[in-house]
Amino acid sequence: MDKHYLTPLFSPNSIVVFVGKADEPDSQTHYGRAVSALIRESGFAGPVTFLDVGMTGTLGELAHSRADLAVIALPDDELPSALEVAGRIQCQAALIISTGVDQAHAKELHAIARKHGIQLLGPNCLGYQRPRLNINVSVVGPLAQQGPLALVSQSGALTASILDWADKNAVGFSTVVSLGPNTAVDLAQTLDFLATDPATHSIVIYMEGITNARRFLSALRAAAITKPVVVLKAGRKSAASQAALTHSGNIIGSDEVFDAALRRAGAVRVKSFAQLFSAAKCLASRYRPVGSRLAIVTNGGGPGVLAVDWLTELGLVLARLSPDTSAALAPQLPRLATIANLLDLSEEAGPQHYRAAAAACAADSEVDGILVIYSPKLGVDPTAVAQELVLASANIGKPLLTCWMGDQKVAEAREIINGAGIATFRSPEAAVDAFSNIASFYQNQQLLQQTPPPLSQLAKPDLAGAHILIESVLAERRKVLTEMESKALLAAFHIPITQTILAHNANEAMLIASQIGYPVALKIDSPDIAHKSDVQGVVLNVLNATSVRDIYNDMIATVRRLRPDARINGVTIQKMSGKKHGRELYIGVVTDQPFGPVITFGAGGTMIELINDRAVELPPLNQFLSQRLIQRVRSAETLGEWRGAPAVRSEAIEHVLLRVSEMVCALPQLREMDINPLIVDETGALAVDARVVIDNAQPLLHSYDHLSILPYPSSYTQEWPMRGGGQYTLRPIQPDDAEMLQAFVRRLSDRSRYYRFVSSLRELSVPMLARYTLIDYDREMALVAVYKERTATGDGEFTETERMIGVSRYIANPDLTSCEFSLVVDDDFSGQGLGSRLMLSIMEVARHKGLSEIDGLVLVKNANMLKLMKNLGFQVQTYAEDPDFKLCSKTL
Repeated sequence: MDKHYLTPLFSPNSIVVFVGKADEPDSQTHYGRAVSALIRESGFAGPVTFLDVGMTGTLGELAHSRADLAVIALPDDELPSALEVAGRIQCQAALIISTGVDQAHAKELHAIARKHGIQLLGPNCLGYQRPRLNINVSVVGPLAQQGPLALVSQSGALTASILDWADKNAVGFSTVVSLGPNTAVDLAQTLDFLATDPATHSIVIYMEGITNARRFLSALRAAAITKPVVVLKAGRKSAASQAALTHSGNIIGSDEVFDAALRRAGAVRVKSFAQLFSAAKCLASRYRPVGSRLAIVTNGGGPGVLAVDWLTELGLVLARLSPDTSAALAPQLPRLATIANLLDLSEEAGPQHYRAAAAACAADSEVDGILVIYSPKLGVDPTAVAQELVLASANIGKPLLTCWMGDQKVAEAREIINGAGIATFRSPEAAVDAFSNIASFYQNQQLLQQTPPPLSQLAKPDLAGAHILIESVLAERRKVLTEMESKALLAAFHIPITQTILAHNANEAMLIASQIGYPVALKIDSPDIAHKSDVQGVVLNVLNATSVRDIYNDMIATVRRLRPDARINGVTIQKMSGKKHGRELYIGVVTDQPFGPVITFGAGGTMIELINDRAVELPPLNQFLSQRLIQRVRSAETLGEWRGAPAVRSEAIEHVLLRVSEMVCALPQLREMDINPLIVDETGALAVDARVVIDNAQPLLHSYDHLSILPYPSSYTQEWPMRGGGQYTLRPIQPDDAEMLQAFVRRLSDRSRYYRFVSSLRELSVPMLARYTLIDYDREMALVAVYKERTATGDGEFTETERMIGVSRYIANPDLTSCEFSLVVDDDFSGQGLGSRLMLSIMEVARHKGLSEIDGLVLVKNANMLKLMKNLGFQVQTYAEDPDFKLCSKTL
């Protein structure tokens, strides 16, 4: 059951091919003839059978043609019958190579595949390649070279172009998949397979769109946990809505949201075809990113300066050697060499000098990556320099990039470097670009590891009051809350607001202003006016009652003249914030298609669109994500000491962001929101104005279904008593449980480890630790039992440490109706009912997620586990594929 469900598709043992009559090639389609030839040329070791849909014979004769994968390249009207035949001969997977199949026809093919339990790649797909297995069931070109890089593309033309480029640049692939529109096995499922493929070390994706954001991000996160993933997405135009009712809705485009989604998934985005090639070169190398400090070794100042300029432009850091390394390196370099910033070896630099500089950078802890630039010089052989660098690279464990500038004189050197698997580029900027990609991957891994709770640990919000307010507005068939209602909603989530009172006439306005104290601000209150200042509906710093009366009357008259269609409730009176050193910021919410709610942050005020200073993040947020969001905007520079004003209280901004995240998680009706301005100074933050847009929410099967990233499911946390006294906590696993999980596995007996992992491993590898702790709670769940141990110290005090004593886990199967479980309990705590509690709890979670069946494999020798399964009502049967296991199943 450890075999991936797409194994018959991408790693078949046998193939059957439907391309028409073998003896009449002219009757076959262009794709049919091409794929037939490429399959034969690839050297696939398994049996390949060519069948004609119109063949005569019995089903018994057809049964002899049974295969894992059916490859179909026929005219559109013959596709359904070929897929039916594939189902009858019990093919587990099918590939339809075609273009131009419309959505209705594709749905018919999907239905046939579902009926027969076939995993269908296509239609409108140009096939795939698996060089290591000598499989080429594609029409994008000859079989690629073997390598660790996977390519998934939603464009056949681009796939063919990349393969042609890769052949000339010594870049090899583990897998190449050319997807298209209307395919059943989509981008998310392909990523899911590549995440578990041991031959794939890194992934490059070209994509044009997605249909299910939650499923796509889930698969992308799963892949990016252990493998660098680089994405090039077409269609970067802004998709800001002209009908948006808030500033946020007007200025946030879908491209920015897509960037934010990729960051949270731990992937890296490139913006051009050239950058995709650069990324592919780096990812095909054996190095992995560890930071953003790049050392630059050059024999000419000009190219080095160009590299540094672009390095600075991309926000990376020029690495400088430590004093000890510099002192040791200096005697090995030419007399004119400088190593203070750039490692400029001078025009006299030869092969031995380059090797010494590269070795020094490799050994220095201040350096994360190395870029070696060579410019042709009289008396120096570029090929000899390349050969020396290749020898040195064997002892370099950091990303190593090269740039041999020029053309004919360095052609041979480039071939040597390419042949050694070292990424080489023609310009310094391209090389720096490539390093930026792998440095971004390292940075985004920090975001990937964030699993914020749905609600912060701050005071509980008034959820009941918020829901009553929203329902009352929707009952009036309104979608835009008034300022009073918007601020009431903010107050329900403990966001600081200015006191605001609605006045229905000029006399009320004077009385209210006198009570709350001058100076005050007057603002028109209307659900139909998005931006009050556009209709002269805002006046600030009003100092006395006479002015309040006159301004009230003038404002009502002006707004009625400019917007005669607008409903006017009156004018709100609020005290001026009084924050002398306050900075104006804004926090907003937009709803993106398909990623759902998005939180925005940036500079606020009336010129928000003109300033165009913003950053976006997908909810839910925690403190780390909030801090990163703040740091990404230009106005973050003004939040410290600024032109005589003291630094603002940044914790207050983080507090508001966390509260807004709570609102987004708890209120699926929320569509758009502006808090603008949010005035912040050294004492705290204050929401001066707010505007909220809501709508009826679609019925949700589960909480947080409106979010693209599922928050940490803290609701599953429970406390349970131990039989011998004390208690333990049962909770979902967290990314920072990796160290505790490793200690748990090391403490297990050899027998327990074998029963769980069916191997003699003594500890988990780093990728395994990431895989087991950094999970997607939407597709799987792991519950850990944590026990607090008290240890006496020498001074009579006690220290408490947490110890993991049991883990239960399920992973949903592709059908999304069943799941596979695993269970392991600390040997020191066996016999205390811990296993039963872990299984009952994981079954309850699976039931809550809508799964209907849970099953798993248990070794025949594991008598205690089999006894537990029977006591819990599982059906225990012989596992047909391996007699050493029993299959345990239960309907939930």
